[in-house]
Amino acid sequence: MTGFSIQHVAFDKNAVDTWAAEHPRHTNWPVVYVIDRAGNRRKLYVGETTSTQKRMRQHLAGSKKNEGLDSIRVVIDERFNKSVCLDLESHLIRWFHGDGQYELFNGNDGLTDAQYYDRDLYRESFRDVFEALRAEGLFSRSIPQIENSDLFKLSPFKALNHDQAIAITDIVEGLLEDLQHPDVRSTLVVQGEPGTGKTIIAIFLMKLLADIRDFQDHDDVQPDSMFAEFFVPEYRELLADLRMALVIPQQSLRESVKKVFKKTPRLDPSMVLTPFQVGESDAAFDLILVDETHRLGQRANQASGVQNKKFREINEALFGEDAAHYTQLDWIKARSKHQLLLVDGEQSVRPHDLSPAVLSREVREARDLHRHYRLTTQMRVQAGADYVEYVRALLRDEHPALPSLGSYDLRFFDDLGEMQAAIREQDASVGLSRLVAGYAWDWKSRRDPSAFDIELDGVQLRWNSTDKDWINSAHSLDEVGSIHTVQGYDLNYAGVIIGPDLRVSPTTGRIVADWDAYRDKKGKERTGHLAETFDDEDLLVFIRNIYGVLLTRGMLGTYVYVCDPGLRERLRTRLSAVI
Repeated sequence: MTGFSIQHVAFDKNAVDTWAAEHPRHTNWPVVYVIDRAGNRRKLYVGETTSTQKRMRQHLAGSKKNEGLDSIRVVIDERFNKSVCLDLESHLIRWFHGDGQYELFNGNDGLTDAQYYDRDLYRESFRDVFEALRAEGLFSRSIPQIENSDLFKLSPFKALNHDQAIAITDIVEGLLEDLQHPDVRSTLVVQGEPGTGKTIIAIFLMKLLADIRDFQDHDDVQPDSMFAEFFVPEYRELLADLRMALVIPQQSLRESVKKVFKKTPRLDPSMVLTPFQVGESDAAFDLILVDETHRLGQRANQASGVQNKKFREINEALFGEDAAHYTQLDWIKARSKHQLLLVDGEQSVRPHDLSPAVLSREVREARDLHRHYRLTTQMRVQAGADYVEYVRALLRDEHPALPSLGSYDLRFFDDLGEMQAAIREQDASVGLSRLVAGYAWDWKSRRDPSAFDIELDGVQLRWNSTDKDWINSAHSLDEVGSIHTVQGYDLNYAGVIIGPDLRVSPTTGRIVADWDAYRDKKGKERTGHLAETFDDEDLLVFIRNIYGVLLTRGMLGTYVYVCDPGLRERLRTRLSAVI
């Protein structure tokens, strides 16, 4: 479907009025438009309207003119309707933000993913609109390049699914109510399996709250948006001094989110913190959001002597003592009135992660106070939530019913070289395809870059050469990512090496952990809540969780290679039956 035109108009009242007089569609027809600054395309606004002349006059009387925007591009098509324009507007906003060239003046309150007649056909034409705008220099990269970027995947400009939108609405309503009572403190919990969009909830919410706080009466708020009711002066006043932060325990994901915040108006990289930075802060926060809450730490042996010292000092400063029961979650609660915890207990991977008892308590208390929100829609893996549960059940040594995977590409490999070649082929085709593995090999290349860490089937491989944004690093296609580099990220295809740390016992026939084969020293350290009792069963839980994460990274497909002969035969039978 083609036939659209892109018309250029100066962002000026006389130019708009002259253009409007040229054709009835210029005053009464659904269109999408882009306003930018000619010759300095760092600032941009995307909108849709059924009354272009009237809408441009509103913009000229408001903040858009004050920002120096001076050039309009109007996308017109005789087959456009309101639903199509809302959808095209949402796509362009996401693509522009993901391209990373612009400061977008859009809010994220009105993005839509609604169904409408012939949606798939119209969406094909959106790509033609994109290419036409790209030819005019408004995009620097292709759609696949943009959509494979962290800036796109972690963007606050998302069209939320139903349960995400309901959760955001309920959270904002609760927070606004609580903020009207200065003495009230609250903890909200969002719970969901891998790929349900917990990180997106946190990022979207921070952008939405910042937009409500900073909006002006002439700003653009979609009247039919489910968030429109929050854009009123009394809530703006209530949020005027809101101090909020996003805590992300994993370094790699934290650095990626900082890059997103740097490119997002009203957000700033300084809002993305480590748990230690919160504990050491002299300032109090109104709201702290915690992504991957299950990865917060206990009072246990830390990664370095410096961190051990910091943990002790923070406990003493906040609580007057360095008692063993204090955790990083206690720091966050001490430093903030309100907390939003994003949780999946089955993604804890080390003994010093928050204990299951602490996580269960937070979930239970939030549920009792009607502040618990469950995400169920699978946003990452195209095979859906049934695949995620199937993988977890297999790792628990259960015999789950085979799910229908549709077009999801799940394959089992007996030769690592063949799996590596298949991943390279997919990366060349759709990008963002990587090898990942359980921590079952020493990291020799960390000290000796010429050394190889993993040698199987005549294939020599090295672990990730960086722990910051490894997936997008220069050599990632030639390396193998660990759990600590991929948790929280999406891949198109994941080639998962299940190492000898997970095997089938020849005596019991059960899936067990191999203590000696598991090489993450911090992952089997007798520390935290397991200081006295850590045993093979506890280690098995963590290793199962690790592979549960790795096997649910791939959006389009997952390839599997298993080292242990017994486990290989067991999983080959079950995974091949799925295929």
